[in-house]
Amino acid sequence: MVYGNFVSGAGLGLRRGLLAALQDSAAGSVDEQVDFLEIAPENWIGVGGRFGRQLRALTERMPFLCHGLSLNLGGFAPLDLELLRAIKAFLDEHGIRGYSEHLSACADDGQLYDLMPLPFTFDAACRVAARIRQVEEVLERPLIIENVSAYARLPGELGEVDFVRAVLEEADCQLLLDINNVQVNAHNFGFDPRAYIEAMPSERIAYLHVAGHLDQAADLKIDTHGAPVCDPVWRLLAHSYAAHGVRPTLLERDFNFPPLAELYAEVGQIRTLQREVGE
Repeated sequence: MVYGNFVSGAGLGLRRGLLAALQDSAAGSVDEQVDFLEIAPENWIGVGGRFGRQLRALTERMPFLCHGLSLNLGGFAPLDLELLRAIKAFLDEHGIRGYSEHLSACADDGQLYDLMPLPFTFDAACRVAARIRQVEEVLERPLIIENVSAYARLPGELGEVDFVRAVLEEADCQLLLDINNVQVNAHNFGFDPRAYIEAMPSERIAYLHVAGHLDQAADLKIDTHGAPVCDPVWRLLAHSYAAHGVRPTLLERDFNFPPLAELYAEVGQIRTLQREVGE
């Protein structure tokens, strides 16, 4: 199932550090180079002035998705209903076509500013699924969940694949499949990334993310979003298309921004893979 008026093609994560470059047509008009944009609503709620006007100009002419940072789906603290209501108003105001969040914990007594791993247990899957349903009731729209990168494993009777699948089934929701996160975790925890991709339920994959990461050590990759997409991630993206069919796919870049033309070239690489698999 695809939710209503969703997106298609190849997208780019919009950061404030890119706004000035997007106003410069030297690299081409953004709506000619990119099919959709994605933002974190927490970084834009209540923003006015020049940045607010620039965002409004873009949301009025292009399809947008939102990718949240702070819902704390895997935590034990009560959901922040004030934040949820603010997010709903933002999604409504800008006509956002889909909203996703991380399958992780990010708060306890306060915001942790990181995505903490969850125990891979069936009890945890049921608890998270209940919180997802609560979020959907407040937002009055579906929530898409993302598999996350991790650097530690908590005790649990399930593997990562089975845990993600259990949450999807219990919550009856869709998946944002982050290809880079699969590559990072496969390296850090020693599993086959292609088998992970193949095990995801095709009918629940809404869209995909790709990004760059840091090779911190021989046995450790860090999901930074601060570098170009590497060849193994491109190959894994192509494998995902082959296994599940072409899905909308977004390039994430959070810092170390290159010239905009280089980001557009990576978005073009997504389009090339989509076209090759679709032929």
